[in-house]
Amino acid sequence: MNPLTEQEIRAAFVNCSKGEAKRLAVPRDLADRAWADLDFLGWRDPQAPDRAYLVTESEGRARAIVLRCPGAVPGRQRRSMCSMCLTTHTGNVSLMVAPKAGKAGQQGNSVGAYLCSDLSCSLYVRGKKDAGPGARLSESLTLEEKIARTTANLAAFLAHVTA
Repeated sequence: MNPLTEQEIRAAFVNCSKGEAKRLAVPRDLADRAWADLDFLGWRDPQAPDRAYLVTESEGRARAIVLRCPGAVPGRQRRSMCSMCLTTHTGNVSLMVAPKAGKAGQQGNSVGAYLCSDLSCSLYVRGKKDAGPGARLSESLTLEEKIARTTANLAAFLAHVTA
């Protein structure tokens, strides 16, 4: 993924108003991110832990979505798999819900997916971040094929949000 500025990120949101995009918390460490290892930039809002944001490149431009993260059920630490990168975690996969773009989103329609709670899918796929024992299933796919699968899953999720 190519490096993005705060202004480019704010302009890329497709499922919130311009005012909301202007007010949301963008990471301050954009210059320090390992952009070459990212298929998308994802982060949780430190001021509102039930909100997350995801930015990727689609059709030659940055596209970003707002996500809601409903609270986890206390005491439930079951093993779950991220639908984006297929990494399994114990208690670190969250249902994230994106309001649909446009009129459908204004009517309350949304799309959900189970994602790594820290939105570090790109780093888990590349082995740059460890999710613990048994987190990555043994596969015959090459790293490039795993990355392609993750980006295809991301593109499908984004297509559902913008449809």
